[in-house]
Parts: sequence; structure tokens; C-alpha cells
Amino acid sequence: MGRPAHRTRRTLVAALLAAALTVPLSAAARPRVPAPAPAALLPLTPDSLAGAYAANRADATRAARMAAAHGDSRRAAADRALASPHRRLLAFDGRGAGLATEVFGDLAHAGHIAVLVPGSDTSLDTYPRLHRAAEALHEAANRAPGPRTAVVAWLGYRTPATVSTAVATTTRADEAAPRLHSLIRQLRAVAPAGAHLSLVCHSYGSVVCGRAARGLDVADIALVGSPGTGAGDVSALGTRARVWAARGTDDWVAEVPHVRADLLLATVGLGADPVSGAFGARVFDAGPAGHSGYFTPGSVSLANLARIVRGEISEVTRA
Repeated sequence: MGRPAHRTRRTLVAALLAAALTVPLSAAARPRVPAPAPAALLPLTPDSLAGAYAANRADATRAARMAAAHGDSRRAAADRALASPHRRLLAFDGRGAGLATEVFGDLAHAGHIAVLVPGSDTSLDTYPRLHRAAEALHEAANRAPGPRTAVVAWLGYRTPATVSTAVATTTRADEAAPRLHSLIRQLRAVAPAGAHLSLVCHSYGSVVCGRAARGLDVADIALVGSPGTGAGDVSALGTRARVWAARGTDDWVAEVPHVRADLLLATVGLGADPVSGAFGARVFDAGPAGHSGYFTPGSVSLANLARIVRGEISEVTRA
């Protein structure tokens, strides 16, 4: 892309960001979909996993029936898909935009566990996108011999809309951080001792990971397509984990201005660019990935993410 086009795109993105900071926007309004309260579960252990999966599938079945009776065929279809007998739901809440935590693989016997933290505009209605990404990461990470890898798709927080005030602040991420800490504690209770845990954080999900990083019991944090973490550099994250970052050459997030400023009642902007030298992350190659292309099967970005979640640090190709 030539310089005039580059400048034009950057100007447009800056204008969109300015609008998000000054005009309260939200996702399109839709009728509230009725759903049952989440299932009451026993504390998670290797022995209680199967029961948790079954209880959450049953909850998704009830949610699908209620959504269908309410006339929301799209939500009913999403809930029915999650209720399928082969799905392993660690958590499910069909109320509102919806929450779900799904496991790919065998948590109780995995040598490596990766938690995939999604970004904006992720809900039960758009969950198939997250499911495909987690499935692709699971397949890529288990091609090589050795300890098996489990992947956890974590729609465990209320994600912001891509064009909204919320996406330009850390507020939703601050709300999500304690929930992510709770999930990691649950996974430690189920996983074998010494299992290698990592976070794979996409887009606004990298803000969540940045706000949760301090004291989190994980070995690696990989940020892809990140608009920032709310921190100025890796040291400000307060983590002992290895912090990785990548951006594909076709990712529009490169045009997002990296600012952080106090305006009226809120701090807006997400801080330093995670792939900049000043931030201090281990920058790896993501090839030509666009913003939604980091988990494309066969891609450079997915191959490197698989190496990171397997702890194959020396095999990761650096940018």
C-alpha cells in the first residue's frame, strides 16, 4: 500500500477512535432473550468434569427451547449447537449476550493448556467464530508427538462492541480480569501437576490479558492483533510469564493510534503498541494475517501460536 493510502486509512481509523471516545455508542439493540440461570456445579476436579459438561449442555438445551419460544431463531440455533453431546462446556450462561467456556481436548491429562481470550463483538450469537479459532489451535498444537494440548475457548466476559466507547477503555477488561484469574485457578485444580498453561489473547482480549496478568499462574501470554494492553511496557504488566506479541502485515489494527489520556470521567486509549521495541515483548512472525486471520489453518501465525502453547520456545520464528 502506498503512503497516501496508508495516511488516509490511518486518518479514518483515528476519526473512528475519536468518535468512540466522544460519542457513547453500543451494539445494536435487540430484545432480551430469556434463558435459565447457570447450572449449580460442584467444585471442579478431574472427577467432576464429566458432570459439569453434562449439566452445562442441559442448560444450553433449556436455553435453546426458551429462545425458540421467544422467537429468536438465531440464538436458539447457537444454544442447540452448544448443547450437542460432544461439546465440553465448562460454563454456560444463556442470558443477555451470553457466556460460554468450552474445552477442546482432555483437561485432566493435558500436558499443555491454552486459554483463548477473544476480543470485541464476541457473544453466543457470534460464538462459532471463536469455536473455529479454538478448534484450529487445538488441531495445530496436537500435530506433533509428545504431551497432549487442551484448548479452552473462554467467552467469560461481556465483550465490547468494535465501535463503542467501551472498546477504547480498559473498563470491560478490568471487569473481566478477576473472572480470568478464577478460570486459571479452576484449570490448575483439574490439570496434572506441572502442566504448562498459556494465554492466547486476540484483539481486545489482549487488554483483558494485560489487566489480568499480574499474579496470574501462567507461563506464556501471547498477544495477537492487539490494540494495546493498558500498560506502557511488559514490566508494567507485573507478570513472570513470557510475553509474546505479533501482528500480521494485513491487520488494520496497526492503524489504531496508541494513546492513553484522561478525559473527563474516563481514561481512554489502550497504551503502548505491543509489537513495538519499547514495549519489550517477544515479537514473533504472523505472516500476512489480517485481523481475523491469526488462526487460519496452515498459516505462519497459527504455527507459531501452536509452538508457544506447547512451550517450544526455540522453535518460534521471530519477526
